[in-house]
Amino acid sequence: MSLLKTPLLGLRADHFRHPLDLQATENLKQLPGFDMVIRNLLGPLAEQVFYLDNIASSVLVSEKQLPDLHRLLLEACRTLDLEPPQLYIRQHPAPNAYTFAMRGKRPFIVVHTSLVDLLTPEEIQAVIAHELGHLKCDHGVYLTLANILIQLASLGGLAQGLQAQLMEWVRCAEFTCDRAALLATQNPKVVASVLMKLSGGSPKLSAQLNLEAFLEQARAYDDISNDQLGAMLKQAMTEQLTHPVPVLRAREIDRWSCSQEYQALLQSRPVQSYEHSDTRGGWRNW
Repeated sequence: MSLLKTPLLGLRADHFRHPLDLQATENLKQLPGFDMVIRNLLGPLAEQVFYLDNIASSVLVSEKQLPDLHRLLLEACRTLDLEPPQLYIRQHPAPNAYTFAMRGKRPFIVVHTSLVDLLTPEEIQAVIAHELGHLKCDHGVYLTLANILIQLASLGGLAQGLQAQLMEWVRCAEFTCDRAALLATQNPKVVASVLMKLSGGSPKLSAQLNLEAFLEQARAYDDISNDQLGAMLKQAMTEQLTHPVPVLRAREIDRWSCSQEYQALLQSRPVQSYEHSDTRGGWRNW
């Protein structure tokens, strides 16, 4: 894995935040009072619960424990100009990774062992950087808020329109964090390869997967929207899902890697993006 990556000193969340995430976050901030309630009341309890669970049931990565993974974390943090959170490795058969940060006291990332088994070191770093993107953008409060309100919706306590708004925000936030993964690895093929392996990879099949063929799937997915029926089907199948479909995420990162915005960031000349993308996607770990 190459160590010659451009450190993005002074990088701010809005330098790489996806335009749809930016707009959806602003809409979510209009919900009066919820932000402070989640941050000040639920936050301390959740932090303590998660901390105890991680310490008891996972392995804390450090310079003395799984040092190769620790180096991947530190390098990604240096590139993204972010203080390192705790990183835990947890035994689990489902490839996944997640993060939590409420008040900034004990931010952490958890990566499942099955995901480590599936990916190369550089791909693991992409996953770590994706989770760092949630921390960099302060998504934790709003993810928690979205999860709570979505649960209320399932009990009939939340308007359908508001539930759709929350799900849209969650999908948009994933696009932003994929950009963080690209900024950390500075290789779009690495990020797209992670998404491909999460779609249909296994330790036995990974070496046989074809990234270009996977990206062709994204074009086929786009073609479905060429008629009204296809567009309606995509909308109906994805409006309740929390993640964009993997092929769509791979296409997005491939496009952004060629953009003026991304190139300017690598040269420490951030510019504002106003591009638009389709967020109709599907649920996926990580």
